[in-house]
Amino acid sequence: MRAKSTPSRDVAAEITSLIIRKLEEGVAPWSRPWRVTGAGGRPLRHCGTPYTGINTIYLWAIADANGYRSRYWMTYRQAEALGANVRRGESGSLSVYYSNFKKTEANPVTGAETEKNIRFLRHYVVFNADQIDGLPAYFYPGSEIIDPGDPSDRQSAIDAFFGAVPAEVRHGGDRAFFHPTFDYIQMPHQRSFRTMDHYASVRAHETTHWSGGTARLARTFGKRFGDQAYAFEELVAEIGSGLICAQLGLPNELHDNHASYVAHWLGILRADKTAIIHAAAKAEQAFNYLLAFSSDHGDEGAPVSASIDPLTEAA
Repeated sequence: MRAKSTPSRDVAAEITSLIIRKLEEGVAPWSRPWRVTGAGGRPLRHCGTPYTGINTIYLWAIADANGYRSRYWMTYRQAEALGANVRRGESGSLSVYYSNFKKTEANPVTGAETEKNIRFLRHYVVFNADQIDGLPAYFYPGSEIIDPGDPSDRQSAIDAFFGAVPAEVRHGGDRAFFHPTFDYIQMPHQRSFRTMDHYASVRAHETTHWSGGTARLARTFGKRFGDQAYAFEELVAEIGSGLICAQLGLPNELHDNHASYVAHWLGILRADKTAIIHAAAKAEQAFNYLLAFSSDHGDEGAPVSASIDPLTEAA
C-alpha cells in the first residue's frame, strides 16, 4: 500500500500568523527580544553567523513567545555534531530561505521557448540552545540580569554609526521625519529626548526612511500595496530601526509603535501572507546599506551588499 504523503507546510502563513499574534499582544518582534533574551543582538547559527531577513524577526518572536534566552539556534544534527542532544519533546522552529529552479515554457502560438527562473520558499527546522543539553557553556547566557547601562556607554557606537551616514540632518521643532522631496532628515533637538538612546532610536527610524530615497535604494511598493504603501514603508522603517538598535545595543523600551500604524500593519499582514517576509528583506537591505558607510562593523560581521537577498541563507 502506498504511504500517504505528508502535506507541505505553508511556511509563509505560519510566520505571518506568529507575527500577527505578537502584534495583537502589543509586542513588535523587531523591537522586543534583546531585553527578554539573556544576550542581545541578532539570533545566531551554531557557528556564530547572524541570521538575516525574516529569520531574524521570526526567531526573535519565537524566543519571546517561549522565553528562550540564548541567541544560538541549530539543527538536530548540528547539535549532535557538537556532542549535545535536543531534549525529548522539544518542538523545533522554522528557518527559511529561497531556492529556485529554471522552467522552460513554449509559446503556444509561435512555439518559441523561454526560460523562467522560479523562486520558492524552503525551510529547515532549528532548535534554540535552551532546548538542547550538553552544549559548550558559551551557547547559554548567564543567569544574572545585566543593567542596560548609562547611555554614554553606547555613545561612541551611536556616533560612529550615524556619523558615517551622509544624510543631511536638521534639528528643531517637535517632529521627526524624512523629507523625500528635499532629501533631508528632520529631528527635534537632542535635549528634547529623555535620553540619547531615545534620540538614536528615532534617528534610526528616519535614517531607514532616508535609505529608501530615489538617489539610494529607491524603495517603492507601487501597486502591490496601493493605498497601504505608506504604512508598509513605516513597517520597513520600524524593522530597520530595530536592527540598528540591536546592532548598537540599545534597550527595547525605546520603541513605541503608534496604534494606527499597528492596525495598518495587521491589515497588510492578514491580506498578504508574504508581506512580512518582503518587509524584512527590504529592512535588511536598508540596514546593510547604512552599515556599509561605517568602517566599524561591530560584532555582527562585515556588511552584506545591498543587492544580496537576505533570504538566500541555509543552515
